[in-house]
Amino acid sequence: MAFRDLLEPAGQKALAQAVELAAAGADPVVAATTLRRSHPADLTAAALTQAALRRRAEAKFGADAAVMYFTPHGLEQATRTQVATHRAHRARLLAAPAGGTRTERGTEPGAGPGTALDTEPGAGPAARVLDVCCGIGGDVIALARAGFAVDAVDLDPLTVEVARANAAALGLSGLVDVRTADAVEADPSGYDLLFADPARRGVRGRIFDPMAYSPTWPEVLDLVARARTACLKVAPGIPHELVPGGAEAEWVSHRREVKEAAIWIGTEASGRRATMLPSGATLTPSGAEAEAGPVGRYLYEPDGAAIRAHLVAEVAEMVGGHLLDPRIAYITGDGQVATEWASCYEITDVMPFSLKHLRSALRNRKVGNVTIKKRGSAVDIERLRKDLRLSGGNSAVVVLTRIDDRPFVLLCDPVDQH
Repeated sequence: MAFRDLLEPAGQKALAQAVELAAAGADPVVAATTLRRSHPADLTAAALTQAALRRRAEAKFGADAAVMYFTPHGLEQATRTQVATHRAHRARLLAAPAGGTRTERGTEPGAGPGTALDTEPGAGPAARVLDVCCGIGGDVIALARAGFAVDAVDLDPLTVEVARANAAALGLSGLVDVRTADAVEADPSGYDLLFADPARRGVRGRIFDPMAYSPTWPEVLDLVARARTACLKVAPGIPHELVPGGAEAEWVSHRREVKEAAIWIGTEASGRRATMLPSGATLTPSGAEAEAGPVGRYLYEPDGAAIRAHLVAEVAEMVGGHLLDPRIAYITGDGQVATEWASCYEITDVMPFSLKHLRSALRNRKVGNVTIKKRGSAVDIERLRKDLRLSGGNSAVVVLTRIDDRPFVLLCDPVDQH
């Protein structure tokens, strides 16, 4: 197997050369020719592939990517380090080892919405976690660094070898055991936590239906039924009705981009939660209700995690605003309120959607650059951008939405909330 050869001294030398050539921006053909002078063809190909994957992986794994190993599919599904670290530290708080206690700031009585999670794992005996569908080991690494002893399984032998190599490369082999096994045959009953990340990619790309996950959603829930506590990593679009009763569904965004949802089962947490990284701010239901009303001076776009968690009313309460439309996650109001839970824009114009009128308005303002946002609109953004035929030195934000079932466009300017 070419991957195993990469771990040998000759393979490490080839990989180091491939990384150096990639960093220098060498042409792929030149790089391959250079390596072939000293290494066989299969090792050359493996080294060049790993060098390219490491460069792509920097966005998710930062400095760790320089010593890690990847497969294209494994890198695509892997969680970025910041999100995995947040979840692993929260798991240490929510899934204490047998005989221990669970604590978490933000879920205690009196802790209001918008508080930060205490993500420092407490002292105590090492908890044991079973990670099924571990992939290349991104979550294995985060869990081990948070203090867990990790047993991990994956169905694909190559992926298992990659995960094992990553644990070794990062000095975590003493806390990690990775083996090839079918997740549905695993027994989580002897562990403090079950962590499951069912595969959500197939030959045709992303899989959005949980019933088509691998393992399927019913099979995952069968594993959960035999676990003390569990954390399930799922796609952000998971239907709320699939979240088991008594569980907590947590949607996580990183730098205002929703990355995933995690379902916590068998812990003291329940309900819905939105978490923003890197700040760690967290939002839970407050009982707020948001009514719709007239367009105000400002437009607020809630963070995607709050939208997915159905916590838009809580954000509206924060800014003293109301909805533009009962079914659209845009908030408006006359007051400018700084909050990390929403981006703020000053509304300069409101008009029923018309390409002709919008083009004229932008031309009068000499707008040559637009940021186009939409919710509740069927307009194709890229087609609209071409049809606007913009020119000029000014910028604007164009918001396409629906108000009372009629298409509207709002021209806005961003508000600096810092």
